[in-house]
Amino acid sequence: MAVSGIKSRPVYPGLSPDPNARSNVVVCDVAGAEAVVELLTRADGAFARRTSIILSADGAGSEQAQALAKRLEPAGVEIASGLPAAISHLNAILDQASMGLRLYAAGSEPLIGSVVQAGLDHFIDHLSIRTEHRGSLKRRVQCVHCKGMTEDVTTNPVTCSHCGLLLLVRDHYSRRLAAFQGVCINAESPGERPEPNVEFP
Repeated sequence: MAVSGIKSRPVYPGLSPDPNARSNVVVCDVAGAEAVVELLTRADGAFARRTSIILSADGAGSEQAQALAKRLEPAGVEIASGLPAAISHLNAILDQASMGLRLYAAGSEPLIGSVVQAGLDHFIDHLSIRTEHRGSLKRRVQCVHCKGMTEDVTTNPVTCSHCGLLLLVRDHYSRRLAAFQGVCINAESPGERPEPNVEFP
C-alpha cells in the first residue's frame, strides 16, 4: 500500500571505517550493534580506541546490554536507556566536538533519522554520516494534517496518535523531521476504514 518510487526515500549504504578520522562517534540500538561489531572487525585497534559508542538499549535487559558492550570493546561504550537518552548524549558530545569527527548510525530508521537530525543541527552534512539499517522496519510518521508525530509505526494505514485520522504512510521522507509523511486515506469517504496491514515489521 505504501507509495514507492519517491526519491526522498532514505538509502543506507552500510558502515565502513574512516581511517583518517581523528575521532568516531557511533550511535546504535541492540539490532544495530551487530553492524558495529562488524565495523570494528574490519578496522584496526587504533580505530576502535578512538571510537565512542552510544548504545540505545531500550527494552533490552541490563545483562544483554552489558554483554553487547563487552563485544564492542576496546571502543568506549555508553549505554543509554532509550533513543531520547542516546540522542541527548550525542548532542552533548557534538556540542564539544572538534574537526575530524566522523559520525555513524546503525539500527532502526527512527534511530538513524534522529542521529542524522542531530548531525544536521551541528552542521554535519548528512552525506558524510555513515549509516546502516538493521532490525525493525518501524517508522516515525508525521501527520501532514495536524503535524503530530506517531512513533514506532508498523502498519499501513495507521491511526494518527494525535488527531485520530487514518493515515496512508508514504515513502516520502523528511530528513529535517526524521519522519515519513502520512496523509488521510479516507478524506472523501470518512466511513471507509481499510484494515491495517503490517508493512513495516
